[in-house]
Amino acid sequence: MSKIVSLILMVLVIFVCLMAWLALGTGTGFTEKTKSFIILENKTDKESVLAVLEKNTILSNNITFSILSTQLGIWKRVKPGKYEIRKGQSIWSIIRILKNTRLAEINLVINKVRTKEDLAKLISKSLKPDSSNILQFLSNNDSLKKFGVDTNTLFTLIIPNSYSFYWNTTLSNVFAKLAESKTAFWQKNNRLTKASDIHLTPEQVYILASIVEEETNDEGDKLKIASVYLNRLNIAMPLQACPTIKYAMKNFSLPRIYEKYLFNPSPYNTYRRKGLPPGPICTPSPKTIDIVLNAPKTDFLYFVAKSDFSGYHHFSSTFAEHSQFAKEYQKALDIYLEKKQNEQTH
Repeated sequence: MSKIVSLILMVLVIFVCLMAWLALGTGTGFTEKTKSFIILENKTDKESVLAVLEKNTILSNNITFSILSTQLGIWKRVKPGKYEIRKGQSIWSIIRILKNTRLAEINLVINKVRTKEDLAKLISKSLKPDSSNILQFLSNNDSLKKFGVDTNTLFTLIIPNSYSFYWNTTLSNVFAKLAESKTAFWQKNNRLTKASDIHLTPEQVYILASIVEEETNDEGDKLKIASVYLNRLNIAMPLQACPTIKYAMKNFSLPRIYEKYLFNPSPYNTYRRKGLPPGPICTPSPKTIDIVLNAPKTDFLYFVAKSDFSGYHHFSSTFAEHSQFAKEYQKALDIYLEKKQNEQTH
């Protein structure tokens, strides 16, 4: 009898050790450093979750997970959302993640965005809402009113950066966080004072920075271009900014702005309308915003790209000098475009 009891105890010990090994040892079935999966609303039951885990090869042993999760009674506590598992985590650890709803934080990285459509696609790649619903939100003044913007000034909420959200964060909460970040940004480094000193609101600075952002990548030229546009604003001269024409036409790859384009009736056409356009034409970098705020005092009223296509610009105080540089650039551009066309036809 004692031998039978000993045997039973030995079997139990082995079973317990085996279960402990299965539960506390490596429980992942993937080779990547991390892997994520999404549990949808109304799909938090055991069968649905197990199917998702199996589809994404999260577990090395589905049976052990099924037994332990049921014994621990987690299925009434599982919530929808996106979860992330690290390679080598134990089944016990994975169960606790689900039981305690430890959702994965997602980094939404916003750099330069030009249109609401592009922003909708960017957000939908990382978060739950699809691009069509996001675009509807972005195009509705009633949705945006509580953030102090409208469909034109929407982008002034966005300071390009990396933002952390949960996958199922609502759009309203996404933009509330962006609005908070915008407020914090403008309250730093005397930005509000600097904006006031150049007689612009933060939103107007942002709009001007969006134009400067599209003109060049060179920081030195950005400073001078910002000074040109500020000078034009101060004397009520039209900005005549080519990037606003591209924005009005929704064609950002135009190699040349022809005269016929300048008759576009869009409010973003700064050749026809004086002052700033009604909203930004992209999301400028924080550095470009600061460039506008710290633009040097100059007497420049004109600039044009250099004819060597270096990406740099000539700056002028008189139209006569500007015209000379502009003719050089247009001649070089004619030659370049003709050469390119010939290459394409041969």
